[in-house]
Amino acid sequence: MRAVRLHGYHQQPVVEQVPEPTATGPLDVVVKVGGAGVCRTDLHIVEGQWEAAMHPPLPYTIGHENAGWVHEVGPAVTNVAVGDTVILHPTPTCGLCRACRAGQDMHCVNSSFPGLSGDGGMAEYLLTSARACVRLDPQTRPQDVAALADAGITAYHAVRKAVPLLYPGTTCVLIGAGGLGHIGIQCLAALTATTIVVVDRNAEALKLAARLGAHHTVLADGGQLDAVLSLTGGAGAEVVLDFVAEQGAEQDGFAMTARAGSYFVIGYGGTVHIPTLDIISTERNVVGNIVGTYTELAELMVLAQAGKVTLHTRTYPLDAALDALADLDAGRVRGRAILVP
Repeated sequence: MRAVRLHGYHQQPVVEQVPEPTATGPLDVVVKVGGAGVCRTDLHIVEGQWEAAMHPPLPYTIGHENAGWVHEVGPAVTNVAVGDTVILHPTPTCGLCRACRAGQDMHCVNSSFPGLSGDGGMAEYLLTSARACVRLDPQTRPQDVAALADAGITAYHAVRKAVPLLYPGTTCVLIGAGGLGHIGIQCLAALTATTIVVVDRNAEALKLAARLGAHHTVLADGGQLDAVLSLTGGAGAEVVLDFVAEQGAEQDGFAMTARAGSYFVIGYGGTVHIPTLDIISTERNVVGNIVGTYTELAELMVLAQAGKVTLHTRTYPLDAALDALADLDAGRVRGRAILVP
């Protein structure tokens, strides 16, 4: 089968032939990939930023946002069958550790992360686990939902945690209306009555944000902090969701957060510099976020299949993976790039 393989850090991946995976374990599931999301994390992987955390054996297949059709199952699999349409939680988990038992399966101590820790789904087939499979309406096109597998639940997870803080009359600032942010806007609109303010440096992204439910849009042209403070009467927002968190956005995000408010870090790459006095004197919170739980992915798919959350995508054939990565890196993708084998 064809797969997008990384042979070395700071090198471009290559599309090459590798053997198809097979179901050898009792809970193994092999999925015929119908859509694979292209994520900014894939750019960070190529740069070597995840090597220390994951130590993947090189070469390996990248891609951690996947949906498709069940192709083969192990003998103990009962929740899906060959032919089912599925979206895959990005971290197959054990179901037995304390985190899994507590419903925090994204923190499973025995999980793997296909596409980061080993072979992922920018390929024709992907080996995963029955525990990762969320069965979908058979009419669903995998390429239309694939990016919800990681970008979607990462955005949804952050919004879900923020919901108790976003009662009517509050303001939520969302920084970055790209691949994750445009999903976050829709989740906020579906789950809260907060006033949504979106900040982005790209005017076209802001137009999309307005169509998706943003009440106010702010161009990040150097005056974004003053603009947000003006919109909030000088107080800042009760919640700031930072889907960028680099190149200065992380400093803006904390500064835009109101006293006793919460700054949610979802993007990454930068460094937050905050005097501890500023934290204690204003009681502002800094909240980290990673991918959501299996249950949150299932909830998100309910919203998606009801039409309340939709992905804005640009599709590429698998052989054009390098073009998709280059377009993402250059900011030419509005929404999400999807590879279709």
